[in-house]
Amino acid sequence: MDFKNRMSVSKGAVLTVSMRWTDRLVGFVSTLILARLLLPEDFGIVAMASLAIGLIDVLLDLGVHVALIQNENATEAHYNSAWTLRLAQAAVAAGIACIGAPLVGEYFGDPRVEPVVQIMAAGLLLAGFENIGVVNFQKEMRFGLDFKFLFFKRLAGFIVTVVAAFFLRSYWALVLGSIVGRIFGVLLSYRMHPMRPRLSFEKMGEIFGVSQWMLIRSIVLYMDNNLHKILVGRRSVSMIMGGYTLADDISVMPSREMLSPLNRALFPAFVQAKSNLSELKRIFLLAQGVQTLIGVPASVGLSLVAYEAVLILLGEKWLLAVPFVQLLALSNVVQAITTSVGYVFLTVGRFREIAFLGAIQVVLFGLGAFLIVPDAGALQIAWIRVLTVLAGLSLTIWMLMRALENVRLLEVLFIIIRPLFGAGAMAIIVIFCGEMMSGLPTLSVLVVKIGIGLVAYPTTVMTAWWIMGRPEGAETYLVNKAMLILRRQKGTGFSSRDER
Repeated sequence: MDFKNRMSVSKGAVLTVSMRWTDRLVGFVSTLILARLLLPEDFGIVAMASLAIGLIDVLLDLGVHVALIQNENATEAHYNSAWTLRLAQAAVAAGIACIGAPLVGEYFGDPRVEPVVQIMAAGLLLAGFENIGVVNFQKEMRFGLDFKFLFFKRLAGFIVTVVAAFFLRSYWALVLGSIVGRIFGVLLSYRMHPMRPRLSFEKMGEIFGVSQWMLIRSIVLYMDNNLHKILVGRRSVSMIMGGYTLADDISVMPSREMLSPLNRALFPAFVQAKSNLSELKRIFLLAQGVQTLIGVPASVGLSLVAYEAVLILLGEKWLLAVPFVQLLALSNVVQAITTSVGYVFLTVGRFREIAFLGAIQVVLFGLGAFLIVPDAGALQIAWIRVLTVLAGLSLTIWMLMRALENVRLLEVLFIIIRPLFGAGAMAIIVIFCGEMMSGLPTLSVLVVKIGIGLVAYPTTVMTAWWIMGRPEGAETYLVNKAMLILRRQKGTGFSSRDER
């Protein structure tokens, strides 16, 4: 990869992360408002329906967008075939959801879920008409357009949901916002991209050649990420389900909202470098280092302040979610370590490895939740989830070294050891100081804990980096970037004084 492309990826990653945070700020504000207007059981009902819709959708998800991004020579026929395949998937999934809605309500033991599933199925069908051309925003690394599309689609749903929640005070506000967001997304996709896809089967074979493994991957990943919630919905009432689901959404924010946009920018860069394994290794190790350096302390930090954050931001009625946030946030530490690995597998065409990794974790979770602790409640299920994710970490690293034979185990461990050490030190200090603040107001405790973490973590990591001889890695990259920014600011300041 040449210097120009490297700069494009670097700027794209920064831009995408910044825009993603702006987008998530809207989502976060939406969550805070809705948590005050609605009850946990409202969230629980919609979460149950969403799990059913998601499962049906993923059983037919062929991941056509990945096939288009990976194909550097994709023609109009490829896009038309991909759009046709996705539309057929949406139509079949919506039909199955409508027919199976009564069974979903019966499974979760709540008849209110049935009509919600049927209406959300209609939204699933509408989403199938979305312009396939918007895939090019990501493929061509036009991150500004990519963000605008995702952001305005979310904003439309946010506005409708909040207004509806204010008047209805019911779970139907969440359903209405979801439908409006999908409809607006379809209209916006044709407004923002000139492509006008049509029905075609010309390149169906090529698209399906990649997509068949993407289908298996999607099913496995869905089960890996959602089987624990499906069991909680089955074994708990809607109120507990609402608290657990919201806790899961909150717990993934540090890793997902910081790391997903980075990977969204890096995936096209990985694809461009896939013919040069040395360059691919360099980009991967740097991305791995930066993401671990950021994602690990964010997840650990969320676990440390879960009680204060939930009480202040969501209110007392959501305190039931605190233990779930604490546990599930820790499981996302592994996400920070392994998030780039999946994109490497996609880049080099190792779809089977992705499916295999997810399948192993599903099996391990199933053994724990169905055989070892068959009567596990919500909290025990959360513990099983954490242990399962930790068990899959070593397997993920081993399979990475098989996919990239020039990557060594010590190189990977060398990258993650300092962030883990720093996060551990931060946790000890915050817990110790937290015990000394038992009499202070909750807001004061939250502010102090965050302040201690912001000082303790970087101090520990940078000290360890310095003691180890300042090796090349994420710390070096970030320090150099910071120094470059400072030099530019000084240069600008000098120029301004000189002109005066």
